[in-house]
Amino acid sequence: MKHHLALPALALALIAGGCSRDQPAAPPLPTVTVRTTEVRAITELRRTELPGTVRAVERAAVAPKVMGTIASLPISLGQSVKRGDILATISANEIGARLAQAEAGLGQARRDLERETGLLAKGAAAAETVRSMEDRVRLMEATVAEARTMLTYTTITAPFDGVITRRLVNEGDLASPGNPLLELENPALQRVEVEVPDSLAAVAVGTDVPVRINTVELVGRVAEVSPALDAVSRTFLAKIDLPAGAAVRSGQFARVAWPAGETKAFVAPAAAVSTFGQMERVFVVADNTASLRLVKTGARHGAEVEVLSGLAAGERVVAEPAAAPLRDGQPVEVKP
Repeated sequence: MKHHLALPALALALIAGGCSRDQPAAPPLPTVTVRTTEVRAITELRRTELPGTVRAVERAAVAPKVMGTIASLPISLGQSVKRGDILATISANEIGARLAQAEAGLGQARRDLERETGLLAKGAAAAETVRSMEDRVRLMEATVAEARTMLTYTTITAPFDGVITRRLVNEGDLASPGNPLLELENPALQRVEVEVPDSLAAVAVGTDVPVRINTVELVGRVAEVSPALDAVSRTFLAKIDLPAGAAVRSGQFARVAWPAGETKAFVAPAAAVSTFGQMERVFVVADNTASLRLVKTGARHGAEVEVLSGLAAGERVVAEPAAAPLRDGQPVEVKP
């Protein structure tokens, strides 16, 4: 019975031995010459994207200083104007009447002063009376100057070169002090206003920050930073000047890459990373052997890519694995 049980086991051993002798061992992988590069550790500036709004550096809501009816409004929406151009005229007849009254009073005061001065020279008038007449002349001169100044307020001119962005009234409307007639801005100089959370540090005036407006990539410069926080939103206002002549418009939405501190990162040449399906991989070289390793990459830095996981600083990777097909464990010869 024992002999019958041992025979099948012996037969299986002989068959297995025969099969193993029939299959030759795999040939060793050939040595491939490669070029390697070292994984570097860098300190990079982290940035947080914040929403902002494009505003003109020079903008004004033009309002009158006197009350009256708008006699003319020789401007239209979108019209370009120069500094000093007439934007509107206001009909205020009472100011003209006040000027005429003041001029008449000044003439009367001067005649009275001239008469009293002549009498004083003859000893027929008191010196105090002449001094009172002189004070009255000065008072009337100031009244005339005031009325003339008020009369200039009836003509409203452009405070700077710009474009009419809003027209709020029409001819015949009543103009009153403090109520804007139109809005004017200079499109040549634009800036981005952004509310920065208290959790992010303020940066120094003059710092350059990246700005994206639609598909336009710009580099702005911090011009103003408010030292106070908004009590409701807990943010502070920052104003970022854009390059002169930038192809943007007031009111556009902007994205500002605001500095958010420093962080450590590992970078390797982007060409060293190859993809296989959804996986990213590199070949790490140690002891003249290429070992396949899966990695996860992040942002690009020119010709380099940030490696989030899978590599450490100081390790050497094959710079261009696509140039020479490699397999895991393949022996390599490193180019000097």
